[in-house]
Amino acid sequence: MDKVSGNLTVFFEEPFWVGVFERISEGKLAVCKVTFGAEPKDYEIYDFALKNYYRLRFSPAVATDVKEVGRNPKRVQREVRKQVQNIGIGTKSQQALKLQQEQLKTERKVVSRGQREVEKQRQFELKQQKKKEKHRGR
Repeated sequence: MDKVSGNLTVFFEEPFWVGVFERISEGKLAVCKVTFGAEPKDYEIYDFALKNYYRLRFSPAVATDVKEVGRNPKRVQREVRKQVQNIGIGTKSQQALKLQQEQLKTERKVVSRGQREVEKQRQFELKQQKKKEKHRGR
């Protein structure tokens, strides 16, 4: 018996929302691209898949590697939730800038801590000198 698997990815491609249907059957991958227009809701996508799946025109099949994966449904749900959440800053350049900012911040902390220690030591030595001068009676 042959195993058939499918996947739908929806993403924003200027200026429309696009869905890519992937179908793997007998070790071959076939793909179909669908333009939705405005951002589709989950129920609209589900309805579209139910009504129009058999009318979709898939590309010619291409040989592909098929991974046999038994996945825990809770883990899948966690991964989907992570993907849906917008975590932190989006682009790589923004992440690099943020990393640079954090490094500069730690460098500043180290420098200011050193300056504070030097000033503290200077104040201590001044106090010691004053004590010695008072003790000598000057």
